[in-house]
Parts: sequence; C-alpha cells; structure tokens
Amino acid sequence: MAKAIMEVLHYPRLDTVIMVEELIRKAGNYPTKAELRRKLPKKMMYQTLLVILDYLEESNKIHVDKKSGEIVWIWNPEGVKKIVEKGLIAK
Repeated sequence: MAKAIMEVLHYPRLDTVIMVEELIRKAGNYPTKAELRRKLPKKMMYQTLLVILDYLEESNKIHVDKKSGEIVWIWNPEGVKKIVEKGLIAK
C-alpha cells in the first residue's frame, strides 16, 4: 500500500475488508485504531488492520486524522450523486 511501507505477511480476505468497512461505516467514526480493533467481531493481526485501513483511506472511504488518530467514514455516494446532478462538479 502507498502509506504503509512494510512487507505484508498476510493480505486480508475480501470478507474481512468488508467487515471492517461496515463497522466503520455504521459507527461513523472511531477515536483510535486500537478502539476499532477491540470492536471487531473476530480477532485480527494489527498489520492486517493497517493494510485494510490504508486501502479504505486510499479509496477515499475513510479519513485517519494524523494528530488524533481518529478514523472517520467520509464516503457518501448519494451525496456525490446529488452534487453531480446539480452540476456543482464537472464530470
């Protein structure tokens, strides 16, 4: 991934990525990566969580605040669709 310069020992499965994505989306935000990891329904290697978070951030679904570490869900396809329909964003 672009953000984490590390050798990935284990790439996450799609269902694991979706599990993390849904947890963040439903909550809206998490104060820290550790808090998010504690809320996961199954245990996960920390490195795997970092790979997933990097992917979600690169795909503009989340934002991870550099100072506080807060993870915030930002992807809103319906909002983007409304903005495009109003002509506020050029295609």
